[in-house]
Amino acid sequence: MNKMIILQFLLVTAVFAAGFMAGEIRAAARSKVFELRTYTTNDGKLGDLNKRFREHTISIFNRHGMKSVWYGVPQDAPLRDNTLIYMLEHESREAARKSWDAFRADPEWKKVSAASEANGKIVSKIESVFLDPVDYSPLH
Repeated sequence: MNKMIILQFLLVTAVFAAGFMAGEIRAAARSKVFELRTYTTNDGKLGDLNKRFREHTISIFNRHGMKSVWYGVPQDAPLRDNTLIYMLEHESREAARKSWDAFRADPEWKKVSAASEANGKIVSKIESVFLDPVDYSPLH
């Protein structure tokens, strides 16, 4: 009988702990800030922008605490020819600001940016929107 009570106690404790951990994971996701960025390139420069991200930018983001969530291009014209959209995860808006400041000051970024624009400026417009997940989001 004592073994049965102990097993029930352990089972209830395990279920409680699992629920608590799941809640902590959801709470951590809620405390994160997501940044959706849209880059519009100059004519013929989307390939150059994708190359820069693929070969350099993402690794520099990582170094400055900017977690890549998703990158994509629109399927339909005219945006498919000049638009890159991506999402980053930050610990907070303040962390995002500090990360962006460090990124812009990074000597490797300055070198990569200048080299990639040797034949002309790549990006003509940048839009940034900070987002919070809603309660039904898988990240919530």
